[in-house]
Amino acid sequence: MKKIIFTVLLITINLSINSQEIFGKWNSKNDETGQVDSVIEVYKKDGKAFAKIIEITNPERKNALCELCNGKNKDKPILGLNILTGLEKDDDEWSGGKILDPRSGKIYKCYIKLETSNKLKIRGYMGFSLLGKTAYWERAE
Repeated sequence: MKKIIFTVLLITINLSINSQEIFGKWNSKNDETGQVDSVIEVYKKDGKAFAKIIEITNPERKNALCELCNGKNKDKPILGLNILTGLEKDDDEWSGGKILDPRSGKIYKCYIKLETSNKLKIRGYMGFSLLGKTAYWERAE
């Protein structure tokens, strides 16, 4: 009986710890409609955080290209596109990286921070973080 209780306790602690991570799948909502328009996967590579679009909910946009992007992302499919690159952990947030807005093709400095286990704050900015925009992603199920 003690083994079962101990195992259940370990699983619960493990799930609780894992839910406190930024890594995983997140729903991104359209600012205008409030509807989920894409699913983003945040992952870790070489100690840094990255994210890519893994699902587009609008069937008409599934094959959309990043027409307004410059450089290597110009005319690449938005589905599968890396939009967060090179964020490093700094206390309770991840910063020092960049975020790409596929709708405008613009790249911004950014930081992300876990607000709750199911809510991720993303702040994109130019220059100083006071001059920017904040979005919130909700954890996908």
